[in-house]
Amino acid sequence: MSDKNYDKYMPIIPLRGLTVFPDMLLSFDAGRDRTLNAINEAAERDQLCFLITQKDAQLGEVTPQDLYEVGTVARIKQVLRLQGESVRVFAEGIARGRIDRYIRHVPYFEGMILTQPTALMQDDLLREAMARKLREAFEEYGRASGKVGSEFVLSALADEQVGKLCDAIAAGVLNHFEDKQAILEEFDEEARARKLLAILRRETEIMKLEARIQGEVRKNTERSQKEYYLREQMRVIRKELGEDVDGSDELESLRERLLAKALPEEARKKADKELARYAQLPQGSHELPGLQSYLELLADLPWGEETEDNYDLANARKVLDDEHYGLEKVKDRVVEHLAVCKLKNSPGGTILCLVGPPGVGKTSIAKSVAHATGRKFVRMSLGGVHDEADIRGHRRTYIGAAPGRIIAAMREAGSMNPVLLFDEIDKLGSDVRGDPASALLEVFDVNQNSAFRDHFLELPFDLSQVMFITTANDRSTIPRPLLDRMEVIELESYTSEEKLQIARRHLLPKQVASHGLAPKSVAVPDESLWLLIEEYTREAGVRELERRLGDLCRKAAVAAVSEGKRRSVMTPRQVSRLLGPPKYKKKEQQKGDRVGVVNGMAWTAVGGCLLEVEVAVVNGKGNLELTGSLGDVMKESAHAAFTYLRTHAAEWGIDPLFYEKFDLHIHIPEGAVPKDGPSAGVTMATAMASALSGAPVRGNVAMTGEVSIRGRVLAVGGLKEKTLAAYREGITTIVLPAENQPDLPELSETVRQNVRLVFAQDLSEVFAAALLPADEKQAPARKAQVPVNLPSAAVCRTC
Repeated sequence: MSDKNYDKYMPIIPLRGLTVFPDMLLSFDAGRDRTLNAINEAAERDQLCFLITQKDAQLGEVTPQDLYEVGTVARIKQVLRLQGESVRVFAEGIARGRIDRYIRHVPYFEGMILTQPTALMQDDLLREAMARKLREAFEEYGRASGKVGSEFVLSALADEQVGKLCDAIAAGVLNHFEDKQAILEEFDEEARARKLLAILRRETEIMKLEARIQGEVRKNTERSQKEYYLREQMRVIRKELGEDVDGSDELESLRERLLAKALPEEARKKADKELARYAQLPQGSHELPGLQSYLELLADLPWGEETEDNYDLANARKVLDDEHYGLEKVKDRVVEHLAVCKLKNSPGGTILCLVGPPGVGKTSIAKSVAHATGRKFVRMSLGGVHDEADIRGHRRTYIGAAPGRIIAAMREAGSMNPVLLFDEIDKLGSDVRGDPASALLEVFDVNQNSAFRDHFLELPFDLSQVMFITTANDRSTIPRPLLDRMEVIELESYTSEEKLQIARRHLLPKQVASHGLAPKSVAVPDESLWLLIEEYTREAGVRELERRLGDLCRKAAVAAVSEGKRRSVMTPRQVSRLLGPPKYKKKEQQKGDRVGVVNGMAWTAVGGCLLEVEVAVVNGKGNLELTGSLGDVMKESAHAAFTYLRTHAAEWGIDPLFYEKFDLHIHIPEGAVPKDGPSAGVTMATAMASALSGAPVRGNVAMTGEVSIRGRVLAVGGLKEKTLAAYREGITTIVLPAENQPDLPELSETVRQNVRLVFAQDLSEVFAAALLPADEKQAPARKAQVPVNLPSAAVCRTC
């Protein structure tokens, strides 16, 4: 307790059923007008208030006679506005206090508060003896109640001061606020300890008496055993009379189903044991539903039942080609996997993980694998799963226990060798209920999954013949131990040409059929498809394109019903009329060359996109300001580029002392969208060089790459998505890191044929490809006598 003097006038806040002690953090809700006014007054002063307990917690409006005299001086930490007029107050108790007199009753209580420190015990032996007695009484109370957690016991007993120990125990375990108030009103340490000892011993005796009464009640439940005996007699009598016994049909049905299953020896013993228990339980027993669910699960699982695998590679290739356009590398890898499965006559323990943006066909690839191999297909979504019991199931001792998703999927599949798809594995979570990713490790381990144990099933179940496939949008968010057990197959963004073919071959016929229209009743020419792709959708996959085709089919359905129109031809003019103005246009900054504005390329989980980086130079003292919701990595890249320009300013015709005269402001629009990643260094360096030197940046150039403080251009990832996004925006020249030149075959053929690719090792090569001759009028930090000397850049000769 603090010895500081708090004697002063304070707002008084009455509390209902709550007693506050010094050094105690608490929160309470307030809604009475007088209380709200007191809180507002305390907030306007020094955050101090006096918390006092009502004698009757049921009273709404109180007078000073309804309040105790002793309370706690508290400091308000935070006030939160709740729904309606009420607020939630977070406060901290500081010192005991007593109301000397009231000076105000309206619009809130206010009075003179007198505080005094606790009178400590001077005898060290007495203090030690009293502390020991308190600890013993508190431990006995905790054992009797069984409700005091070990963490609270340790934290309370750790306090060396007897007065604070009494406060901690009273605040934490006493149930009646009258008892708490009695402890609060004791300013003498010894008297407080003696009073608390008496309360703890009284409560301990009461709880022991309650336990004794509970034991006697438990004995009375033996009467239920007599009722069970009588019910069994009635059942036997009814059976002798030839009457049907409730539950016998279900029992025999379960017995027949289990006999028909090829159960392993351990499972057979378990089934017989549970059937015997089921037969002995009386009707109405609370154990019956859980036991019946368990036996039905045993009977439904596909013990030893398998479908015949079809590992014909030619058939698999045909199925994949028929159901998917493009994705050649993915199809090749799937065919290779099936070839290995055929040679080993098992899935071989390889877990395929399809990673790519939404809508590129990850789930449909898994369906095609099941179709090609003749296996059953079951899909389970792992998005938002954060409970280990979702994977392993609940133990049967709990009410409402159920098997985990793995066993439930096998039950749904009806065979021991299905294709099991774990969708959105990168969205797994974890909390206090366990880590589902750790539970999946056993499922994916070929050395363990032949005897997978579900907590509900309590029997080993063979998963070694299951073909596991997983999908994810972002590889970096997949739990690392799981990622090590999977083989990642990247599915990249579609080009516009690929989207055109997919729409013509798959999406349009699917939408026509799903809207109840006759085949070929809706015609969408290639020109209209190009319009949809370029001006009404912007995505890595084809989901939005499918939605827009669905919009057109709905318009055709209206025309067919209201006008009797048998065939609708969606020309570009019709598309514009039906869907409204285009949603996406070429960005304006690519139409001209501007100073301090550069087109950067970024990768996201839904594909590539173009980012416009803007730099402004203003009078200042060399400060670098970054806006646009940038992450730490991008901020570090900006500082590295700034250091490079300070070091090499003279080479680019920039005043070497520009950092003493000017401030640089780097901004990336759409500030509400967080941006981060190691690929914007060259973009920000080019924008800063342009703004400082007055050299315009070519509007048809985009770039990506990280930069070192010595100007070296470092490699980055996601080039296919980035270059496709730039190509869609009309970019004709793309600057890439020279270290990424081996990745050239991975780029889209369309990009390689239509875009000039420049591979740069140093920032000088980036500037050569992106900057035009300087404009003196727009160069605030340009040094006129030093010419801009741009070396030639390394151009990809294959493009």
